[in-house]
Amino acid sequence: MNNQPHEVYLNHPTFGLLYRICLLKDNQELFTTLYAQRLFFIVSVSSDAFSFDPISRTEARMLVESMLRRLLLDREAEKHQQLQVIYQRTFL
Repeated sequence: MNNQPHEVYLNHPTFGLLYRICLLKDNQELFTTLYAQRLFFIVSVSSDAFSFDPISRTEARMLVESMLRRLLLDREAEKHQQLQVIYQRTFL
């Protein structure tokens, strides 16, 4: 069985291919532009549409740091490690 997380991509109508950084909560995910990783979006999913809400790099970083803390508190070591790798690649 493959325990590696799968990569998720979305095509934004203006900014092109977006890469999912992490899930935030039900029906809400954090994405960034695939190549530059300079633009960040909270993508909300409803039954019939996607909503792209742009946020700053600082806001995105704070959201990921909050998710990292939550994973530690929930003792989700594997998920924490996976997100830590993405965090370092994206923000450091």
